Amino acid sequence: MGEEVGEYQGAYKITKGLLEKYGPERVLDTPITEAGFAGIGVGAAYWGLRPVVEFMTFNFSMQAIDHIINSAAKSSYMSAGQISVPVVFRGANGAAAGVGAQHSQCYAAWYGSCPGLKVLTPYSSEDARGLLKAAIRDPDPVVFLENELLYGESFPVSAEALDSSFCLPIGKAKIEREGKDVTITAFSKLVGHALKAADILAKEGISAEVINLRSIRPLDRATINASVRKTSRLVTVEEVFPQHGVGAEICASVVEESFDYLDAPVERIAGADVPMPYAANLERMAVPQVEDIVRAAKRTCFRSR
Repeated sequence: MGEEVGEYQGAYKITKGLLEKYGPERVLDTPITEAGFAGIGVGAAYWGLRPVVEFMTFNFSMQAIDHIINSAAKSSYMSAGQISVPVVFRGANGAAAGVGAQHSQCYAAWYGSCPGLKVLTPYSSEDARGLLKAAIRDPDPVVFLENELLYGESFPVSAEALDSSFCLPIGKAKIEREGKDVTITAFSKLVGHALKAADILAKEGISAEVINLRSIRPLDRATINASVRKTSRLVTVEEVFPQHGVGAEICASVVEESFDYLDAPVERIAGADVPMPYAANLERMAVPQVEDIVRAAKRTCFRSR
């Protein structure tokens, strides 16, 4: 359910064909009232259904955050496990292009800090398919953060992913590219930036390992720390504001568990600590770029000029 998910087939055509296939009793167009339809979704989950609630952009989830945090995330704990809330909140997250400060926030750290929620951030088509199926099947509330700019990108899809039984585990990161000199962690659209940076670094003799986090909560600390213990260096990449961000949590985990393996200070690449500018030139400066990742990796390898 959500705004324009049925007749219009989704603002980004993600729900295309669902109304025709499943009918108006399962695919519901809602008024522009996030607090209303998010609350209905949580109530339906209480009743045993598995609703998928779409926010046209996660910036609008601010209108519904009481239902997401207080009604959905805490109910299992407060009922001693008697009430499960198998609801999925999904939609576009993070910076798009030219939509200003109120439509450009990344909510990975916001929701990732809340016990009771699971927070997923797909990068590729296989991520989106496998993680969304896992989210719908999960007994707990899941925040599913897609990226508007990835909707228009194409990715290779394996035969395994096309199988109807394909599903990805929640809480497990993917090593997109193996390396030995520096670990780069990223999620959502910035995985692509990290991979491009790794290509550039390879030409300069630096072998970068790129980790696609996939899951913000639970966070795959084991994969991250195992990689850092191999490379002895870490660069975290995210669009989130730098203070209290996902990268900060990863840094804390590595310092707690793998400090003795580090050969250089950890580098954090994040969004600028300002509301998103509207002007295109300032917007580009406010979000991480490929060259920012390259420079950070060089610094941690003591190769900066």
